[in-house]
Amino acid sequence: MAREQYQTVKEIADRLMVSEATVRGWIKTGELRAITIGKGWRVADSDLSRFLCRHETRTRASVPEASASRKKDDLDEEHGE
Repeated sequence: MAREQYQTVKEIADRLMVSEATVRGWIKTGELRAITIGKGWRVADSDLSRFLCRHETRTRASVPEASASRKKDDLDEEHGE
C-alpha cells in the first residue's frame, strides 16, 4: 500500500497560484479536507485531487444544445433584444 503524501498550505497556494489565505479559507469552509500537524495544516494529495475535480468546469461539448440556446435566449431578454 502506497503511503499518502501531504502538502503544506504554502505548497498548495504556490502550485495553484492563489494566496495562502485562499487555501486556508477552503479548509475552514470544508471545501478542502486537511489535517493539522503541529501548528500547520497538511493536505493529502488525494484530498487535493478530489477538490480540484469538484471545481472543474465542463467543456462546451458536454452542455446539451437545448440548454445552450436557452441560456442565449435568457441573455437576449436581459439585454432587451
